Amino acid sequence: MIQLPQLHRTRLGLFPDPESALTEPNGLLAWGGDLSPERLLAAYSQGVFPWFNADEPILWWSPDPRCVFRTDGVHVSRSLRKQLRTSGWRVTADTSFSRVMRACAAPRNGQPGTWIGEDMIVAYEELHRRGHAHSVEVWDRGSLVGGIYGVAVGRLFCGESMFSARSGGSKAALAALCGLLHEWGFPYLDAQVTNEHLLSMGAVEIPRREFVAKARQLAAMPGIVGSWIRYPLALPL
Repeated sequence: MIQLPQLHRTRLGLFPDPESALTEPNGLLAWGGDLSPERLLAAYSQGVFPWFNADEPILWWSPDPRCVFRTDGVHVSRSLRKQLRTSGWRVTADTSFSRVMRACAAPRNGQPGTWIGEDMIVAYEELHRRGHAHSVEVWDRGSLVGGIYGVAVGRLFCGESMFSARSGGSKAALAALCGLLHEWGFPYLDAQVTNEHLLSMGAVEIPRREFVAKARQLAAMPGIVGSWIRYPLALPL
């Protein structure tokens, strides 16, 4: 029986080598610790992220392969571009972080619950207040129709979740965010775990070892800390 490492309560930056993660379930690396800003930032900078249900301890993951978007490689269909040209939608950053996160936390069709529990919301709201967690919002007049949120560490952006209240809302948010990140020299948006929906939008898989090495390099670079509310974003028209 494999014993999963438990994180020390006070040694915030210490994580096991991601190459020691389990293959089943893919990428499970450690458990325990806390969701303090310092530990979360240390995790992302090492290619590790938290993912757990409300009835579980905090679980830390680093799957192999890793799913990422190259920030100049998001696929936007012609039909969505046509929709956006006539929609009147607009896109903003960091104007409604909590609303985006809670919309992402709402159970999806056919799902009994959500992994974005109240502890996660409180932790990432604190990261947002400190200028490390960010959201992109898509609006139809006063209605929030889509969004995405995640964490920026240096020149690495780690996407956590996105939602659509209208068809195309999450794709528009993702494309707008990647456009801004590409301008700033962020090569990747980490999408963490592969699924067919992400692949259909242009996500690719890379080996964990390659991703972790790149994540550490990017995380050590100067970042853009603070609110992103003043930076203009564009929909993919």
